[in-house]
Formats: sequence, C-alpha cells, structure tokens
Amino acid sequence: MDNGFSAFKAMAMGIAALFGIAVVAPDVSGGRFDPLHIKKPGRLTFPTAPTTTTSPTAPTTTTTTNTTTTNSFYSEESMVPSNFDINAELVPTWGTGSIPASAKPDVLGAFRFICNAGQIRSDDPIVFPGQPGKSHLHQFYGNTGANAYSTYQTLRGSGSSTCMSPINRSAYWMPAMLDGRGNVVRPDFVSIYYKRRPITDPKCSLSSGDPQAEGNCVPLPNGLKFVFGYNMLDPSQTPTGSMHFNCQGPGSTPGNYPDIVTAAKYCPTGAQLGAVIEAPQCWDGKNLDSPDHRSHVSYASYGNWGYKKCPSTHPYVIPTFTLGAWYTVDDSLDKSGTWIAGKTATWNLSSDTMAGMPAMRPGTTFHADWFGAWDNTVMSMWMDNCINKLLNCSGGDLGNGKQMRQFSGFTWLASPRLVPVPTV
Repeated sequence: MDNGFSAFKAMAMGIAALFGIAVVAPDVSGGRFDPLHIKKPGRLTFPTAPTTTTSPTAPTTTTTTNTTTTNSFYSEESMVPSNFDINAELVPTWGTGSIPASAKPDVLGAFRFICNAGQIRSDDPIVFPGQPGKSHLHQFYGNTGANAYSTYQTLRGSGSSTCMSPINRSAYWMPAMLDGRGNVVRPDFVSIYYKRRPITDPKCSLSSGDPQAEGNCVPLPNGLKFVFGYNMLDPSQTPTGSMHFNCQGPGSTPGNYPDIVTAAKYCPTGAQLGAVIEAPQCWDGKNLDSPDHRSHVSYASYGNWGYKKCPSTHPYVIPTFTLGAWYTVDDSLDKSGTWIAGKTATWNLSSDTMAGMPAMRPGTTFHADWFGAWDNTVMSMWMDNCINKLLNCSGGDLGNGKQMRQFSGFTWLASPRLVPVPTV
C-alpha cells in the first residue's frame, strides 16, 4: 500500500509535463554541489516604527514591532520560526525516500507543488492593507488565514495552508473567476512551479567572470511581496508575467491564448481552463515592497545584447514561479469566441467588471499577488537541493529524500465547484 503516493505522483508529473518539463535519469557524474546558496555576514537588526493593526479574529487593536535585517548583500524581515514541529510535516519522498532525477538538459532547478482553492474575500493585504472589503473579489491559495490585515509576522505565526502543508504559509491570490450567473468558479487545483539556475552556475554571479551572467542569485528574502500581471493601478502599463490562458482535457486544444474568450473556443465542457502567469525573477535587493507594489521587482530580458539578464537596477536573481489555476468547464462558458460588452454572458475575472469602469474583455485584467511566508528551514531544503543541485522536484519533493506532507483534505476536483458570489 502506498497511501495514494502513486496516483498523486502520476498527476504531479502530468502537470510537470504540461509545462514542458523533461523527466530524465539523474546525472550524478558531477559530484556534490556546495549546498550553501549565500553567506550572510554582519547581520544587523533595525526596528522600524511600531504599527497599529486590527486583529482579523478580534475587534481589539494590537501594536506590533517589525524588524528588518540587512547585510552586505540585501535586506529582509527578521526570520519568524514555525510554531509547530516541522518534522511532523515531512514524510519520505513518494513513500520511499527516493531522490528526484536531474533536471538536465534544462539549466533551471525545479520545485513544484499543488494547491487547492482557499478563502474567497474582497481583501488585498498588499494593495489595501488593513481595509477589508476594499478590493475586487479574490480567490486565495496557501495560508488559510490570509486577509486584509496580514503581515509577514501574522502569516508566519498562524493559519493552515491549502498548498500541501503549513510549512508554506505564503499567501497567493488572484481575481476570482465568475460564471456570469451569480457564482464564483473555484479552481480544481493550482500548480506552483519555482525555478532558478543553481548557485554554482557562472550565470548566477555578476563576479563570476561570465559576461552573460544574469545577476546575483539569492534565496527568497523574508517578507517579500509583489503584484504581477495586468496593472490595475495603471492600466496604461504593459501587463507583465506572460499571462495567458490554456486548456487541457478531452476534446481540448492546448495553447497560449490571450484571454478567456479566445481560449473558450478550444475548451469544451468537461475540459479544464487554465489561467497561467509567471512571477518576476529580479529584485532590487533593498525593498520588500514599493508604492506601486511592482517596481522593486522586475523581469530578466534579452534586450539588444542577446542573452537573458536582470536590469542593473534589480541585480538579484530570486526563484521565480509559474502559477497555473485550472477550472472545470461547464455550459456557462460561452464557446463562440466572440464577446460583446453587456450582452455576452460568460466567465470573467472579478477585476474585468469593476464598478464605475467599463467592462473589459474577459481575462484581460488577469494578475496575481504573492506574499512570502515560507518556513526558512524547509525553504533552504528545496533551495539547496531542487534548485542548487539542478533537480526535477515535483509534488512537494524537497530533493533530499523528504517531501512536504499533503493535507488530508486535498482533492484534484473542486468541491464545491461553484459558490454564490458573496454579497458583502
């Protein structure tokens, strides 16, 4: 008996294949890699001004003091250790303790896992912190306690997780999918795929002597948060993150479609519509947020020099991730491939139909938010092994014979799939 590991592994590897990831035999000819991804000498802690926030679970106000840790490399929030036994959340990989295959010939180490849908709220702790109900409706994943009052400290200190285990208390969210008939369509599952070059790759250091170095590779800093995709605060800006829609399943035609209307033509009832977007991989090394919640991070580009590189203003390369939310299609999705504002009833994102604004073509306002809150010990495991040893890790496999425990309520199909749009 494998306690469901075989079925979960097959599905997890199927999702990896959907993203075009090769599964090949491990290459151990290169010997051991140095597991250190960065040294942090001379750490200094500077307390910031106390902030007053309202607890999401009580009407009283509490005062919390945040600290920022800096060193000669970059700034981050002071680590908040997990308040539970992390070893109880780790199991032998796929029931056997196996080590994943090498990701070669790919040059990026890969770490993947699957999430279920979490809470649905009109909250946005990045854009509208401390203002519950202020934003358009969001579908959250990850930390089950994430809300308008969330900070790095509260995310690390409380909440379970729909992303396998509370080891990952990060919060991920995006506009809710609406069916045009008064319901929110909950995704069956959400795939998260982190990747980056190993720290030993010469392209991972500006001081390596490689003229094509992408930047200085570092782990995800504590407390980093950002928004990516369509810019709701400045729609004149070009959307980021290579956002697109896809389709998989019986009778579907997979592709890279610009919006829901176009993708629906190739996504029959019973198939799954996917909303896919990629997070930024370049960071300025100084700011964990910025006034527009975007400018402290950026994307590597080929520019006019012909190789991928982070901008000089954002020289630090962090693990990027691809987020894919997958929804079972029913007859409420118009499959004609045409859309007329105010007349075509079909699926759309909550951000496509904002009060006081003209309706946007369904799917064009796709964006996502991320607020990091990983357990540092476990994050170091997947960084040191999956990323820095160039391994092909899936299903929460940490690359060291251990795997994040999948929470008991996990399912590959949303239940319930439809819930009424909240009235408040």
